[in-house]
Amino acid sequence: MHNQKKAYIFALMAVLCWSTVATAFKIALQNCTFIQLLFYTSFISTIMLFIILIIQKKTSQLIKIERKTAAYSLTLGILNPFLYYTILFKAYSILPAQEAMTLNYTWPVMLVLLSIPLLKQKLTIKSMVAIFVSFTGIIIITTKGNIINLSLSNVFGDTLAVGSSIIWALFWIYNVKDKKDEVIKLFLNFLAGTICSGILMIALTGFTSLNPEAIPAIVYVGILEMSVTFVFWLLALKYTASTDKVSQLIFLSPFLSLLFIHLIIKETIAIYTLAGLVFILGGIAIQQSSFKFIKKI
Repeated sequence: MHNQKKAYIFALMAVLCWSTVATAFKIALQNCTFIQLLFYTSFISTIMLFIILIIQKKTSQLIKIERKTAAYSLTLGILNPFLYYTILFKAYSILPAQEAMTLNYTWPVMLVLLSIPLLKQKLTIKSMVAIFVSFTGIIIITTKGNIINLSLSNVFGDTLAVGSSIIWALFWIYNVKDKKDEVIKLFLNFLAGTICSGILMIALTGFTSLNPEAIPAIVYVGILEMSVTFVFWLLALKYTASTDKVSQLIFLSPFLSLLFIHLIIKETIAIYTLAGLVFILGGIAIQQSSFKFIKKI
């Protein structure tokens, strides 16, 4: 049953939560390693998603899932959360929050590019213009506005941030083919991600002691970036009469993120960051008017 007021409330709650996570990432990474952040946030998210399944009375559906379909979601968990957040958290550990956040926001552009070979989508003139505009924004940010000399300031970090958007786009392309309940899918994804990140931690560092000062930010990220906020967004899509009405609110998120980054962790927002973000979002806006697949996500 459509209820546009509820849809807007849940959508705005999701946007607000997602707008704070870049700041939370940086705060957490001041007191823990990116591997610790990966494991503990994945673990917390798995618990939260299971609690949500209990509240929604969907545990019986989880138990009845066939092994083959469960295996598909578990395998996707290697892409997200495991690979996606491994790469993203490492990027945040070596880049300014504003730079990592903005470059990560290029995932809709990557979605268009990857959908051409994987979903046999046609590359229209409008899509090509959109890609060009968004990639101009990427160049502005990675060169810190020095686009004439093309001098990259942090090739490794920038590659990680953009690479995380490719992983995210791949995840959603394959996730659309999975017809199970969305929360059940997310639970299985994060269950696999927790197992993989636990193995990675054991292999690289072992379960070293966690700085207590990192715990609030880790809990915050685990709940509001990786689990509950996704449910807010799913509820917004459930109640809205038109996906377009709530999907446009996503454009608020990066600007709010920059505001929180400036106010809370005191980063000075560079002009080139804002300019690059405008180009990236401009490209996304152009492609959204014609590329329907994005609107399903």
